[in-house]
Amino acid sequence: MSRRAPLPRHLPPPLLAVAHGTRDPEGTAATEKLLSRVRELRPGLPVVLAYVDVARHALADVLAALHGEVVLVPLLLGAGFHLRVDVPEALAAAPQVRARIAGALGPHPRLASALADRLAEAAAPAAGPVVLASAGSSDPRSRAGTAAMAGLLADRLGRPAVASYLCGGAPTPADAVAALHARGFRQVAVASYLMTPGFFARKAAATAGTVASAPLGAHDAVARLVLDRYDEACARGRSAVGRPAHSTTR
Repeated sequence: MSRRAPLPRHLPPPLLAVAHGTRDPEGTAATEKLLSRVRELRPGLPVVLAYVDVARHALADVLAALHGEVVLVPLLLGAGFHLRVDVPEALAAAPQVRARIAGALGPHPRLASALADRLAEAAAPAAGPVVLASAGSSDPRSRAGTAAMAGLLADRLGRPAVASYLCGGAPTPADAVAALHARGFRQVAVASYLMTPGFFARKAAATAGTVASAPLGAHDAVARLVLDRYDEACARGRSAVGRPAHSTTR
């Protein structure tokens, strides 16, 4: 009597990584490199990439090609407009998809470690305050998240860190640096609290009188955080179509 073929293992739900998007090819390459590291860390996990703005492939188009359960992990540092509005609207237009939505990546201690490494790579001063340069948001909750991230970075570095916003908030990085200089701090570094190279990263790097770090990019701590968010969403054990269920673990 012939043996039965073994039943196929249950595949985990795909990780649908949703990034903001940029016209900068270096930014797109950085996102793809980050997800390559995610795949290396979790062999066998299907990983799909979509963008909410500017770049291909648009979230709506990617969702149209998917069916069944997915875990949507925003490659976004804050819970702003894209996560609150764009993602739910795109999911509502794809009823064939059952999505668990993970929380935004930030704030989180893993990101503080990545930011500290990027500052060291830029040969930033080892003493003096740091200005955390975020993209900014009109959403006060997102700005509060940036302020919390500045606190985590200060704890990691053992020195002050000031939140700043390249748009949609105050102070700007330039204003934050000027205020610190006025208080007598001559050495001020800018930590780019941004995912990839692009328009905002260039603005952060152009802050006068400072050394600015590179964006987070494909740092190993970020890749591991993406998987943390995926696992947290899976652990909730229920679908939340069109309704972000932000992680309580920060």
